[in-house]
Amino acid sequence: MVYARRQTALRLRGAHGSKADERFEPGDARMSKAETIRCAKLGKKELRLVRMNGRYFGLADGIRCAEGENADDVWRQLHDDAGKSDPKYFGFDGARKRFLTFFPNGFHSDGYASQERDYKLAAKAKLDDTAPLEKAVDGTGFGEAVLAVFRATNMLSPFEKTRLQDVLRGPRADDFVQAAARFTLDGGKSHLLAMEQALKPHDNAKWTVSTYLPYLWRPDIHMFLKPEATKDFATRVGHRFASEYEARLSLPVYEGLLDLVAKTERELADIRPRDRIDIQSFIWVVGDYQQGREAVYE
Repeated sequence: MVYARRQTALRLRGAHGSKADERFEPGDARMSKAETIRCAKLGKKELRLVRMNGRYFGLADGIRCAEGENADDVWRQLHDDAGKSDPKYFGFDGARKRFLTFFPNGFHSDGYASQERDYKLAAKAKLDDTAPLEKAVDGTGFGEAVLAVFRATNMLSPFEKTRLQDVLRGPRADDFVQAAARFTLDGGKSHLLAMEQALKPHDNAKWTVSTYLPYLWRPDIHMFLKPEATKDFATRVGHRFASEYEARLSLPVYEGLLDLVAKTERELADIRPRDRIDIQSFIWVVGDYQQGREAVYE
């Protein structure tokens, strides 16, 4: 993402040919100069947030998509609206329909439990039993127990699991586990950085690795991030996470993920997801399951 502040002439064109399709040159008595506050790319679209006459305008390739008095709200709305023009977009209604194609009885069904939920709950139970959160925060010697929990699911790649063996059997094992536990409790930037420092020497400072334990310890507030599937889902529902994602571990990226999750929870309230194990499973099913390859699970 690029942040910029510059004075510019601006053509504010309404998305439906409104009166805003009018060019104002710098110095025009009808307006102050437009100031570009923020820029980003969303696919092939150029997004800009500008301030003019005390208000904020969100532009996608020069077309006004949003306006208001709060910069963050306008920027968020711009991403949401611009994302709807992506060819992959089908919105939350399309996502729900796709999920229910494979799990017609929803989250509260035997088919869903056996395919997506039960093995994650088993991994959580194993973690809670062998490396409980309240002890892992300051405790030592949990490396082997945590490694077994990572190996208990297929949510990480074989390469990530192999590198984790070096981490969790090495001198930084306690540093990583403690940082993960502390991040679970307060979501602090310093703890995310501490995880990165423990993982980086082993080329394993990945979102999958750093979010796995917080997600299992506290699936009511944390989320597991599988980048490609989650970016694909964000594109399909028109959420800005698709363009704001970065591979480097950073708190703004994680906060963007939580915003996507919170919006998904609201959109799915009527089919009653219980926690973010259900939300993560929903995202995975929408992005990865294929008709003809997967069955229908009732």
